[in-house]
Amino acid sequence: MDNIVEVRDLVVKFGDFTAVDGISFDVKKGEIFGFLGPNGAGKTTTIRTITTIQQYTSGSVSIDGHDIKDEYLEARKLIGIAQQHISLDKDLTVRQNLKHHAILHKIPKKDIDRIVNETADILELREFMDHKVMDLSGGWKRKAAIIAAIIHQPKILLLDEPTAGLDTRSRYMLWDLVRMLNERGTTIFLTTHYIEEAEALCDRVAIINNGKLVAIGTVDELRDLIGQVAVETTDDSGKRKVHYFRTREEATDFAHTLTDRLYSVRKTTLEDVFLEITGEDGGKLQ
Repeated sequence: MDNIVEVRDLVVKFGDFTAVDGISFDVKKGEIFGFLGPNGAGKTTTIRTITTIQQYTSGSVSIDGHDIKDEYLEARKLIGIAQQHISLDKDLTVRQNLKHHAILHKIPKKDIDRIVNETADILELREFMDHKVMDLSGGWKRKAAIIAAIIHQPKILLLDEPTAGLDTRSRYMLWDLVRMLNERGTTIFLTTHYIEEAEALCDRVAIINNGKLVAIGTVDELRDLIGQVAVETTDDSGKRKVHYFRTREEATDFAHTLTDRLYSVRKTTLEDVFLEITGEDGGKLQ
């Protein structure tokens, strides 16, 4: 599978502070790629660099073969961006917002109405097209923002925490939208502070911490890093403890040594991997 994003030895410094410290990775065409990291890890700086917003100190980044330093205009045309903070004009209708984005992307005037309507139909937004953005629910606002980001049919869509603050129903609606876009050929680059979201959606996941890329692979490959089976129990003080093993047999043998202490044997999750690698507490990333 060809790569649509290639990052090589990327370094980004702000004065004496190194925000991104020599990371390298690829995003393959047609995949959903998750990019996770705790607060201050360098995740946002990396994304801003890939989207040509942030200048970098050294290394290289290319989008579908276009170097973002020498060919940044060509690279930008291939990228769609839906940020966490919705950038639509809340006083305009969804249709007016989509037309505005089409104009910004220099879509020929004669094609705008057709493209806007086709995009709305594909993504099941037609019934909301003439509603003002301010009148939409949180989930539909986010969906409209994603549709605006793909109005120019980009090859790769970067979603920055697309379901942050949404209720469960709206989150699942957005998950379905992401899968639909991916099935239609759009590569998805996803950041999220819900680890289970990355586990459910992503073909591969990269984890960045303290400016360095500390792990990358499929969820199953990442689970292999610490062990496929977990035994969860408590220590003498009542603090939660998790032990990891390669096989369920090894985990069960260990669990039998816990005598009268309560325990559970379960499959290792991406959250387990994240906590082990980064040392962060809790199930969310910032």
